[in-house]
Amino acid sequence: MINLVVSETDADTRLDVFLAKQAGFVSREEAKKAIKEGRILVNRRPSKPSYQVKDGDVITGSLPERISPEEILKPEQIPLDIVYEDKSVIVVNKQAGLVVHPGARNYSGTMVHALLYHCETLAPQGSPLRPGIVHRLDKETSGLLVVAKTAEAYSSLIEQFKSGTVEKRYYALVYGRMKENSGTLETGIQRHPKDRKKMAVTLEGGKRAVTEWMVETWFKEFTLLKIVIKTGRTHQIRAHFSYLGHPVVGDSTYGGKKRVKTILDPEVRSKVAKLGRHLLHSFFLGFKHPGTGERVSLTSPLPEDFRGLLDLLSKKNNS
Repeated sequence: MINLVVSETDADTRLDVFLAKQAGFVSREEAKKAIKEGRILVNRRPSKPSYQVKDGDVITGSLPERISPEEILKPEQIPLDIVYEDKSVIVVNKQAGLVVHPGARNYSGTMVHALLYHCETLAPQGSPLRPGIVHRLDKETSGLLVVAKTAEAYSSLIEQFKSGTVEKRYYALVYGRMKENSGTLETGIQRHPKDRKKMAVTLEGGKRAVTEWMVETWFKEFTLLKIVIKTGRTHQIRAHFSYLGHPVVGDSTYGGKKRVKTILDPEVRSKVAKLGRHLLHSFFLGFKHPGTGERVSLTSPLPEDFRGLLDLLSKKNNS
């Protein structure tokens, strides 16, 4: 039996796709068959494979499990950069390339596996394969991420994220020189109609997405931005700046890699081409502690690859 609650990050995904990702890695065809046979209920009602799940939907029923969550969630000794920890929460400075939780094609080697090795307990709420996870960072995004260790912490943090009281600030290096010193972009964001791995910016419909940005440094062919997101939509920063014509450097999904050949300086072009990820870093995280009620504010320095490119660009600015 399955009992899954859809999170905001999975909203607008087809029901059969959601089940294939979440419920023990059954195939999409197996999930589709179970839905059509009425063995899967959404909020206690039959549904269709094409139904797009919503935040808070409760999915129940039975599926043929190929791999159980217990088989997948085995502790693994993976190094973690722990910024803060107590009995309620743990905050990790996630390295680029580390997937947050198990999913399709990622049965092991995730941050959750590392946390299970490090922590005695993680909050059991949410999806079975995401113990303690209250928000995510994309695989190639580095920086701060808070995880709940208790049920009380999980409930508190989820509510804080929903109410928008969690502060999240990022550094992003984008292509081109931004014309303004600062700005705010407010649009809708929804799943791309043709590529389900991407999000699409829309001026009508979709989920409200608000991104505030301020120029930190202008370079000859790039801009370093300090970004505050008022909403936490999937790929929000990456999709928004691609929409503005300034994709994040190194972003293969939203046009950041295609721009490499347009870089005029050969030394910079070579360094950017060798990047293994997009240059987006969560450098500040602020939230109310679930136990004490006190404000927790944490920072993270730029990783070496990000800092190294900025140093080169600064040198070029001064030459």
